[in-house]
Amino acid sequence: MANQHKEKLRGVRGVDDQLWKDFETATARKNTDRSAELRRYIEWYVGRPDTGFPERPEPPAMHVDQPAEDR
Repeated sequence: MANQHKEKLRGVRGVDDQLWKDFETATARKNTDRSAELRRYIEWYVGRPDTGFPERPEPPAMHVDQPAEDR
């Protein structure tokens, strides 16, 4: 079928919408995507050879006009 992915769809439960959005933003800062980072973590977790723990992206820059409680 034309609209069918070649890979099986995997679901992740227990991730709220804001966390999922924040994860997407963080992976974009590293020029990657959520799927690639989740695969990298899973490969590291199960001990596949030649895999390292995924590195975090740099946090976004804070603006000086941002309220203190948001920093």
